Amino acid sequence: MTGTGIRLTAPAPGWAIDADVVVVGSGVAGLTAALRCTAAGLRTVVVTKARLDDGSTRWAQGGIAAALGEGDTPEQHLADTLVAGAGLCDEEAVRTLVTEGPAAVRRLIGTGAHFDTSATGELQLTREGGHHRRRIAHAGGDATGVEISRALVEAVRAAALRTVENALVLDLLTDEHGRTSGVTLHVMGEGQHDGVGAVHAPAVILATGGMGQVFSATTNPAVSTGDGVALALRAGAEVSDLEFVQFHPTVLFLGSGAEGQQPLVSEAVRGEGAHLVDADGVRFMLGQHELAELAPRDIVAKAIMRRMREQGAEHMYLDARHFGAAMWETRFPTILAACRAHGIDPVTEPVPVAPAAHYASGGVRTDLRGRTTVPGLYACGEVACTGVHGANRLASNSLLEGLVFAERIAADIAEGGTADSTAAPTPTVLPAEPAGTVLLPLIAPEARAGIQRIMSEGVGVLRSAGSLGTAAAALESVYEQAQDQDQDGCGPGKAAVPGVESWETSNLLCVARVLVAAALEREETRGCHWREDRPDRDDADWARHLVITLTPDRQPVLRRTATAAFPPVDPGPVAPAAAGRPATPPPADAPREP
Repeated sequence: MTGTGIRLTAPAPGWAIDADVVVVGSGVAGLTAALRCTAAGLRTVVVTKARLDDGSTRWAQGGIAAALGEGDTPEQHLADTLVAGAGLCDEEAVRTLVTEGPAAVRRLIGTGAHFDTSATGELQLTREGGHHRRRIAHAGGDATGVEISRALVEAVRAAALRTVENALVLDLLTDEHGRTSGVTLHVMGEGQHDGVGAVHAPAVILATGGMGQVFSATTNPAVSTGDGVALALRAGAEVSDLEFVQFHPTVLFLGSGAEGQQPLVSEAVRGEGAHLVDADGVRFMLGQHELAELAPRDIVAKAIMRRMREQGAEHMYLDARHFGAAMWETRFPTILAACRAHGIDPVTEPVPVAPAAHYASGGVRTDLRGRTTVPGLYACGEVACTGVHGANRLASNSLLEGLVFAERIAADIAEGGTADSTAAPTPTVLPAEPAGTVLLPLIAPEARAGIQRIMSEGVGVLRSAGSLGTAAAALESVYEQAQDQDQDGCGPGKAAVPGVESWETSNLLCVARVLVAAALEREETRGCHWREDRPDRDDADWARHLVITLTPDRQPVLRRTATAAFPPVDPGPVAPAAAGRPATPPPADAPREP
């Protein structure tokens, strides 16, 4: 057994299947990895929480960034990415992304994805925030994610790739040497199996997406509950940079009490010339940044929040009336329909917008081959922290990151030897509960809305030591109440019953506590982490990453890296952690126990 020994409270697996690789998630990263592994002859199983096309990828409106246009180069894309990342990007990771990206996009097109083209057959490219050139390829005007998802799902089905839909992954399985040996999962009645089971595989690829549902208002779908990061933490993996949550500047404002997934108004609308204005029609981004409305997202979100505060307003406006009806209908049909469904017509009136939680720049720490610090466990897409995004993701780099690093993971597995597809299948054996396993007290589903409100009120765009401390105490109270409950109902309250809603809520609380701990620790403003009480960027002390692990008693332990570069990932076998000690001890000079 490796890592913390912590597992979600769940029934024992009642069935099991064998594979060389199990991919958890069905967005661009997961399906690309699965297709490449299958092409390499590896027995691959895709496990996904809903249907194959229900992840975050299909909600991507703007497009995918790559140096595909005339005069553009990977070096220019690299420069824009490094600026957006505010000093915390891993330059080698970014260089990998921008140099391998164009070919990866062309392979995606070869898979069957159709991007918008001109009359002469050239890709139509647009601009988004932080980009100095038009390099965003899009499909269906503003339905890029839908088209990418369609193409990949069709390719997966054509390849007869084994899939388990409507399945929530629970925990990582490991062998006696601490190496990955599969996952446990719960199928919600409509998949290939029912109830809790296991997929045995020597390689597990986490592509579970983000954690946007930890906030009350988000652009993320309901499935984005941080399951992959929580699983990795319980497995003993390192996560990093969770404090850098990107709030998209222009989300359709539906009222101060609106909760759940909110309609996104793509940055591509500003890329085509829309203006941000206040209630008086004043363009307040002019003079704020050389790119005005197309500044990196953190700068635009902060400017909107400042203007809202100055004027006592709940939102600003995005004015694109000058587009005219024809452009709205052809270039942004999805956004136009969403606005009109809520009683707003962008053709004739400005659109009310406000920032909302959008993207996790941090996640499970990986190297350039997607390997985590747990042997046999890989991560790609939004769940991963490759070092590409630094303190703030550059617009439309996410789909590209998913493509590039998914292909790298598949190549590493095929080359290396976590799996041997020529070996005879081993008989399926249901996993036994390892000695020393600690079952995590589940959080009642009723606590979910409260956790989200705590996070939105104290850990949103504007943060301070006071707001973060209040949020940390409130989350700790939720956690302690669950600790006090017992299965016999003899404590202050009755324990939550194992099930999808309680597992999701438990995962949300886990990632929320770690996120807040990191945000409290980083006493500066950098990228999308804005500390009102520490308004300046501090390169001397904080051009560093925060690396976090979970102890067996479920407490986050933080350590600061020595430089802005990530330390090497060592996915070699890890000895079992002693009770009450960090799974990966931090250096003696930098322990942090919040």
